[in-house]
Amino acid sequence: MGLLVVGSLGLDTVATPFDRIEDALGGSATYISLAASYFSGPIRLVGVVGSDFPKEYIDMLNTHNIDLEGLQIVEGGKTFRWSGKYHYDLNVRDTLYTELNVFEKFDPVIPDSARKSKFVCLGNIDPVLQSKVLDQMENPQFVVCDTMNYWIEGKKKELLELLPRVNVLIINDSEARLLAHEPNLIRAAKMIRAMGPEILIIKKGEHGALLFTEETIFSAPAFPMESIYDPTGAGDSFAGGFIGYLFKTRDLSSESLKRAVIYGSTMASFCVEKFSTKGLEELSYLQIQDRFRQFMNLSRFDEE
Repeated sequence: MGLLVVGSLGLDTVATPFDRIEDALGGSATYISLAASYFSGPIRLVGVVGSDFPKEYIDMLNTHNIDLEGLQIVEGGKTFRWSGKYHYDLNVRDTLYTELNVFEKFDPVIPDSARKSKFVCLGNIDPVLQSKVLDQMENPQFVVCDTMNYWIEGKKKELLELLPRVNVLIINDSEARLLAHEPNLIRAAKMIRAMGPEILIIKKGEHGALLFTEETIFSAPAFPMESIYDPTGAGDSFAGGFIGYLFKTRDLSSESLKRAVIYGSTMASFCVEKFSTKGLEELSYLQIQDRFRQFMNLSRFDEE
């Protein structure tokens, strides 16, 4: 039935110490779908754009076996726009402006052809909208959800109502501490899993990621990058690689979840090497497998 991805599509203007790009393709659904497309298809994308959304971006998504039946195009409307400036420490950025435009009234409608999708990835949008998506689904098997501090602080009640309906929550370390009101990540993870999701992933940026399940705590390394040009979309690319691998294998065992985390980190590492989605647009199976093996070798060693 395909993998369903719901989230934002946008046009980003991004400045880093190395370069600047205007009206580049962005949005959580975009990065998730592109990263997942290398594992299996079709990817069924649901989102909204204005009539100003460039046709070249639609054509590129189509070439990746991304089904756009659920993409709403609002005639006369303007696409969501975001602008940010990164510092030399690329973990620090300033948001220069956010223009919601058509995304402000986004009401996700899942096409009939996608309502039986067993794997669902909810990009970082209002938890009320994430719940609306699940209300339209017919018994999904595996739901991955992303959120952020804005929703944790502003829509916590709605987020807590959503969490028992998802299998995996993906957040970063500061968001985990905020959600649990607990500085220790191990204790915070236990508290968050008690809120509903049986699987929790805490992203730690350049320090890798932590996977928590009932029987497992797995620490994944970050890939040592010589060149990082644009961190935008790295977290969404991680989510896409993670659910893309699991959708391909249909294996939800602990060992498969660990591999999925590494594949997520692999796709995120490709994402940051170029501006916008360029790092994800022309990859090969061999490139992905080679970097996956490099990730494995980062922490592999022999006992004495």
